[in-house]
Amino acid sequence: MLFAIAFRNTWRNRARSIIIMMSVAIGLFSGIAVMALYNGLLRSRVRTVIEAETGHIQLHAANFKKDYDPALFLHNGINVLQQVRSLPDVKTAAPRSITHGMLSTPTGSSGVQVNGVDPETEYRVSKLNRKIIEGQGFSAAKTNEIVVGKKLAGKMKLKPGAKVVLTFTDTTGNIVAGAFRVAAIYQSNNAPLDEKNVYVTMNGLNYLLGIGNQFHEITLLLQKDDNVKQIQNTLQQKLPGYQVESWKEISPETELMVNTIDEYSFIILVIIMLALAFGIVNTMFMAILERTREIGMMIALGMNRVRLFTLILLETLILTLAGAPIGLLIAWALTAYYNKTGLNLSILGKDMLSSFGYSTIVYPEFPWHRLAAVFILVMGTALLSCLLPAAKALRLQPVAALQR
Repeated sequence: MLFAIAFRNTWRNRARSIIIMMSVAIGLFSGIAVMALYNGLLRSRVRTVIEAETGHIQLHAANFKKDYDPALFLHNGINVLQQVRSLPDVKTAAPRSITHGMLSTPTGSSGVQVNGVDPETEYRVSKLNRKIIEGQGFSAAKTNEIVVGKKLAGKMKLKPGAKVVLTFTDTTGNIVAGAFRVAAIYQSNNAPLDEKNVYVTMNGLNYLLGIGNQFHEITLLLQKDDNVKQIQNTLQQKLPGYQVESWKEISPETELMVNTIDEYSFIILVIIMLALAFGIVNTMFMAILERTREIGMMIALGMNRVRLFTLILLETLILTLAGAPIGLLIAWALTAYYNKTGLNLSILGKDMLSSFGYSTIVYPEFPWHRLAAVFILVMGTALLSCLLPAAKALRLQPVAALQR
């Protein structure tokens, strides 16, 4: 009986009912959309870290990263590289020679990290060739070419073909310099790294450093993201004299984001639910004021206050259950669409996103196993929001209510 009365009451004022339904739908849609967008941004950041910055795992000589001493190269590096590539879970591995120095032009100078790479293997690991926006990349016959980031190129007013001078110390501590021609300009999703990292051929850098065919780093890409810890442990056992780090250790701030995603999502959802609660409370208060005489009549005719409270609760529940599928359907459709096509966030400012290492194209991804939690949170918010209006209705005195 109460349910039938509640169902009939919900449609007596269609405008008010639609407002509550839309509030619930918007609340559920917003919760799912924000979580999907946040998950997409986080996944984009993790992929950028792995595929463009650190790889899954990196190998260095012990203490190399403390001062980046060029003398601390990987001893027997070629044999180590062969061992690493022989592991079935390793997709590809690229060697790098690394040093810190100064890039100089007639217009000024800037501190940079110089990465000496083998172009063929580097392209497979960091996809450097896909990031080139000007120029043609490395030529097979030249060792004096350099690829610089867009932000550094803008700062130093560089174009393909421009001449730059790199200055750094070799393995004996002597200052050496080399002249290079800009072969290409690249742009990644991380503007700060673009400003600090330049790429030259390993042969050209090794000649200046005086390390022959040695190198300082091996960057690994694995077949699966889930195997990182297992492969790291295997390499630490096989290569005890080397420093073996996973991307989580190299980029701890990204790991922190991954580990705290639930906390951040919960905070965002709470903010959305508070907005939803205010909307429902205001609408239900309006409903109670409009039905003051009706509620007074029901109390006067003998309806006890528990049944009255249950009636208001049922009305809110019916409207919530009516609005929830609408929000869920819209959220599912948009998430599925943008998960395939990508959501362009360049309107927020491409430079702003890249300064934090994020791509402007985001693929929202909602963890559907959390749908029940979001749904329960929306339902709970709606039901709690009707407590204050219901309490006001319970305090009404029949005589006073009938006189209004």
